[in-house]
Amino acid sequence: MPTETFEFQVEARQLLQLMIHSVYSNKDVFLRELVSNASDALDKLRLAALRDDVADVDVTDLHIELDVDKEARTLTVRDNGIGMSYEEVTHLIGTIANSGTAKFLQELREAEDAAGADGLIGQFGVGFYSGFMVADEVTLVTRRAGETQGTRWTSRGEGTYTLETVDEAPQGTSVTLHLKPADSENQLHDYTSTWKIKEIVKRYSDFITWPIRLLPEPAEDGAEDGAEAREAETLNSMKALWARPRDEVSEDEYHELYKHISHDWREPLETIRLQAEGTFEYQALLFVPSHAPHDLFTQGYQRGVQLYVKRVFIMDDCEELLPPYLRFVKGVVDAQDLSLNVSREILQQDRHIRMIQRRLTKKVLATVKDLRSSAPDRYATFWREFGAVLKEGLVTDSENRDAILAASSFATTHDAEEPTTLQGYVERMKDGQSDIYFMTGESRQAIEDSPHMEAFRAKGVEVLLLTDAVDEVWVDAVAEFEGKQLRSVAKGEVDLGGAEDEKSDAEKNQQSEEYAGLLGWMSEHLGEDVKEVRLSSRLTVSPACVVSDANELTPALENMYRAMGQEVPHAKRILELNPEHQLVKSLNRAYTEQEDRTELTETADLLHALAVLAEGGRPKEPARFVKLVADRLERTL
Repeated sequence: MPTETFEFQVEARQLLQLMIHSVYSNKDVFLRELVSNASDALDKLRLAALRDDVADVDVTDLHIELDVDKEARTLTVRDNGIGMSYEEVTHLIGTIANSGTAKFLQELREAEDAAGADGLIGQFGVGFYSGFMVADEVTLVTRRAGETQGTRWTSRGEGTYTLETVDEAPQGTSVTLHLKPADSENQLHDYTSTWKIKEIVKRYSDFITWPIRLLPEPAEDGAEDGAEAREAETLNSMKALWARPRDEVSEDEYHELYKHISHDWREPLETIRLQAEGTFEYQALLFVPSHAPHDLFTQGYQRGVQLYVKRVFIMDDCEELLPPYLRFVKGVVDAQDLSLNVSREILQQDRHIRMIQRRLTKKVLATVKDLRSSAPDRYATFWREFGAVLKEGLVTDSENRDAILAASSFATTHDAEEPTTLQGYVERMKDGQSDIYFMTGESRQAIEDSPHMEAFRAKGVEVLLLTDAVDEVWVDAVAEFEGKQLRSVAKGEVDLGGAEDEKSDAEKNQQSEEYAGLLGWMSEHLGEDVKEVRLSSRLTVSPACVVSDANELTPALENMYRAMGQEVPHAKRILELNPEHQLVKSLNRAYTEQEDRTELTETADLLHALAVLAEGGRPKEPARFVKLVADRLERTL
């Protein structure tokens, strides 16, 4: 058959121009795509041989060859796989009718700017046509296994291509790129360079099933050293640890892969393997680090695991495979059926990606939960390093909230050293106790010293001590556990009913009447700063404390929102007085007996400021507070 010239379809021609003229973040991706195509061809030939679909085909040495000719400036990617017939070349290469190019181009046109356009192509490449990024001309020679004639396809990427049949063509496919000159300003490397080829293969194709061999450079003319020709060098390790049975992989090999992926010199805390089979197959090998990186809570932290498709590297930090609260997890996910010709936006919405994320999330959470019983020391390390970030999921991931709670532990007044689970707390609850009590603060010591804890300590009621910033948020999101409400000891009114020392209703009523005048006067005087002044049932030692209303934001949460740029209205607090404290008794007596309340006004201001200080806050007017304290001290001397 004579050589024939054809025109590309309009869409294909547009895509060619896109390949040649668009600015890519990384042109190295072309070799990944060609090697991936070659690997697919070898897979198809092996499968055809197993099915006896092809006759008299040798499958004992299936491989991929890379052949460089520096003088001619060509790079050839060659495989001895299934190959293509003339009709298949016409259909798959000439028209790319079924490759989704139209949708790809539509999304590209809808991108708002050049950066968006680059992101659409970015990491994913578009298979065979990516060769035109680095080549002035591409020649493809192929022969399908079992056929006698081959096909040659040639194009300069300018809208036309030629097709002809050839009699002498080896089985398989070879793609020869007539390379453009190196251009460092355009990030166009010298792809005849041996070290550059090795670097690309190591990064993108190291775990390809088939050997990728770099042929030796031909000897210079006239060289007659009599030595045997050097053998081709295999560039890839082919050691996809996630694809090998667990009993065939040593811990050292797992640790070596973790260090390579994470750039961490320490060994991982835990290794997690997962394999999904059926209609959608993928394998995952995940690692939980033993130490939190210093930038774990910074905005620019690079999260996500490596994504492979059929052992071909696609993306370094695929954020869609794990939720943000598991951003510390490192590892590899290798899927079988994800298309390489997709954009970042399509990947984010892909149902297979969502399926993988759900399965990986549940597996990681189950592993962490199991660590607590099977390896308490390692669990303690995990919680110390990553507990705060894991609890973010209690706010953002309602679907897995129960699993996160089951994997979580919390400091508690029950034990100064050992944290507890919510389940353990519930099992230890006192008879008649209906709520799970907690308090948030900057440190355990600050919480334990808080006046809010006095009645709970006196009556032996256990309190969870929450010291991470995220604790201020998740306790509102969770609200209850096994039917028990989570209640802050610093919000609302506290009723620790059932205690032996509880006053009778008659005594309470009498005390309320006794202090009614003082409470009303103080509420009016401190009206700009407090919502209400009332008697307290939570204080046993301190004279006063400030609490938030049951449905109000705490001061710490207000400050957190403001730090994030969100304006929230300032909520007035409630001032509670301890009617059993001598200072409060004396204040009430003075209020009843004295008509001149100038000093009482100062005392009320001091009492409120002391209550604010006791919980770690700051008086409204620090200078005035200091002056009042100094004056009072002077009078006592």
